[in-house]
Amino acid sequence: QVQLVESGGGLVQSGGSLRLSCVASGSFFSIDVMAWYRQAPGKQRELVARTLKIGSTNYADSVKGRFTIARDNAKNTVYLQMDSLKPEDTAVYYCNADVLLGVLSRPLEFWGQGTLVTVSS
Repeated sequence: QVQLVESGGGLVQSGGSLRLSCVASGSFFSIDVMAWYRQAPGKQRELVARTLKIGSTNYADSVKGRFTIARDNAKNTVYLQMDSLKPEDTAVYYCNADVLLGVLSRPLEFWGQGTLVTVSS
């Protein structure tokens, strides 16, 4: 059906930057919301940022001013530019999308497999 594949994670020093990418592939009509979540060890998964198809965005308070979410609808891709990274940003980052499989269908939620971001102090 639909696959979300993340890339761009890795190890970075505190204050550094990383850019995550997530590409959606498969058979579908359109994608509504695209978002990034993260889950740190021993913690619940939390929303980092999300963007609607029309372009509006929301951010968690903890990343406002440091992270930027953007999407390329033509490429079915969402990006997360992460600047001024802190050790507390260390987590597995997951791509999430609400996908319409058909023109009259309700959106279904899909998740990527996750990409690890480690920020060293």
